[in-house]
Amino acid sequence: MMPHQVNNLGHVFGGEILSMVDRAAAVSAMRHAGGPCVTVSIDRVDFVEPIYTGELVTCTARVNFVGRTSMEVGVRVVAENLLNGEKRHTNTCILTFVAIDSNHRPCPVPQLDLSDAEDARRAREGQRRREVREELDRELQD
Repeated sequence: MMPHQVNNLGHVFGGEILSMVDRAAAVSAMRHAGGPCVTVSIDRVDFVEPIYTGELVTCTARVNFVGRTSMEVGVRVVAENLLNGEKRHTNTCILTFVAIDSNHRPCPVPQLDLSDAEDARRAREGQRRREVREELDRELQD
């Protein structure tokens, strides 16, 4: 991270991290869908630790859950001090993307292979988060 990306405390601006997270998640969603995808929401962003000037930031994204046209993508952010090699988990984010066709309309996406126990767990948790969001949306509309 460069000096123009930090505040007066030397901490990287949250918006800089969100931009990186959104791009990493978009790549993951597009790879899974095999086509264009758009961000629908950023449901959760946890800032665990600050990131400082000069640290290398890595965003690792993976599709956790798939609906018919939407995907939940989780992103883990790690900061690395290049001088001593220390790595720190700094952020966790959950985003939702929708695959779109050539008319910019939602289109179906492939289901996940859930043969791995860890993938199945992530999918169950993603399904539950979706249910909670939908329940809250219904409750707030009344």
